[in-house]
Amino acid sequence: MWLMALCLCASVAPAQPPATVTEPREPENFVVRHAETTLVNGVYLLDAEIDYRFNPDVLEALENGVPLILELQIEIIHPREWLWDEEFTTLQQRYRFQYHALTQQYLVKNLNSGIQYNYPARDAAIRALGTVSGLPILDKRLLEPEEPYTARLRARLDVESLPTPLRLLAYVSPQWQLVSDWYEWSLQH
Repeated sequence: MWLMALCLCASVAPAQPPATVTEPREPENFVVRHAETTLVNGVYLLDAEIDYRFNPDVLEALENGVPLILELQIEIIHPREWLWDEEFTTLQQRYRFQYHALTQQYLVKNLNSGIQYNYPARDAAIRALGTVSGLPILDKRLLEPEEPYTARLRARLDVESLPTPLRLLAYVSPQWQLVSDWYEWSLQH
């Protein structure tokens, strides 16, 4: 943050010709690659693959000890013919992702269950965050038989949980607005 301001002030140097780009980069944002539910013992379990692509500003904050709160938003929608769709239920699964400099470990804590895992490498922690397996989301008995339901999922960085000085920057900076599009699928029952 202070580094950005310093770089901005130092950017008065004469313009250089653009560097040759050999391979296009994918934009930094979150992408839900796949999501599906399976019915096991009357409970819908979510399996999903999420590609968390953090930009350098967010990674710099992480490396400097700022914990990042990542949130999975899950909604079950009941489509209706004559009225707007009904939001049947919502669920939030939250994770804290942080770097512990003393142990040089990346910590991923499920804030809903309290379970924490440690990883020696950032990429391993990000891959683990992006793999959701067997997350219980809904009891089948709550659904109306023979009615259609749609499930949808998105991932986002919770900027409200950032420390106040950084949160103010995050409100106005697109680098901190990390959120995936909704990924939808039919809930089979």
